[in-house]
Amino acid sequence: MPSQPQVILSGFADEAAIHKTAIEQFAAFAALGLQYYSLRYVDVGGGVKNVMKLTKSEITKLRHMEDEFGMNVASIGSPIGKVKLRKVDDGTDNHHVPFKKYLDTEVRRACELAHAFETKLIRGFSFYHPRGTDPWDHVSQAVDQLGEIAEMCHRSDLTFGLEVEANLVGQTGQLIAELHRRVNHPALMTIFDGGNIVSQGFSTHHCFEQYQAMKPSIGWMHIKDYHDLNSSGRKKHVKQDKLKHFVPADEGECGHLQILEDFAEQLPKLERRLRRRGIPGVFLDLEPHLKGGGQFGGFSGPDGMAVALKGLCRVLDYVGIDYHLRDMEDICADRGF
Repeated sequence: MPSQPQVILSGFADEAAIHKTAIEQFAAFAALGLQYYSLRYVDVGGGVKNVMKLTKSEITKLRHMEDEFGMNVASIGSPIGKVKLRKVDDGTDNHHVPFKKYLDTEVRRACELAHAFETKLIRGFSFYHPRGTDPWDHVSQAVDQLGEIAEMCHRSDLTFGLEVEANLVGQTGQLIAELHRRVNHPALMTIFDGGNIVSQGFSTHHCFEQYQAMKPSIGWMHIKDYHDLNSSGRKKHVKQDKLKHFVPADEGECGHLQILEDFAEQLPKLERRLRRRGIPGVFLDLEPHLKGGGQFGGFSGPDGMAVALKGLCRVLDYVGIDYHLRDMEDICADRGF
């Protein structure tokens, strides 16, 4: 009897921690049965920092704590690509950094962190085009810059994941797919996030269409959904106050049931492709935002993360996708039994 397709469950551990301390994050994830986490914000004793700002001593301390809790990093949850494409005043607070400087400092730093935490994956974005302009008009410049990022990651034996998100050039599945097609680099994959699509006012039908457009390029997924009773349709620019209606994967308008049922057919081939790049499998990365989201992060609390995990597991069980949570064998192995 053929085995079921499999995924690796992970999540942004900072969402489970009230104070974002490393011990809160790891304790919550270990209790939930998760062995992988994506690293974004953490307090290792010197205050809450984005992963990009961690010092060498904080990295060493965090690695020791990972060993104590039996945790591994799924991806570096970097903010790479969340800067302006052009230095123009468009009424937003987004910053512009000359690209060569950005590549030599921030992107290089993300690669160093991936090696320090022994992960092959870096999460990133597709740059902010000037607010009020058509993102399609900025695809060429974004492609040029993303191509250089992908090449730097490739030279470091890493893979860059391009997440679909509002207000960026790659704000829809079709735009992300076009960026991927034109960059055409083995180190560039895309990250599907249904909640980020539906929060822009798209329907379940449109979300599935955008998933289909992205499907050939998807390397992993972020899991969250969205439900807003007062939604007024498509939004060209999503304001921060709309990023508070996120729900688990078994609720909302994204249609995770249909999407993951279809994605199951892709998993064996995708897993083989990822393993050739040194990646252990296909990650479904929980980023629930159940108690609120924002431009650079979100929060669910330990209780919200548990609800989000249960919701995802219910969907996976229904569509026949296998996954692993910690059990007695893992606990005994940690004890040396």
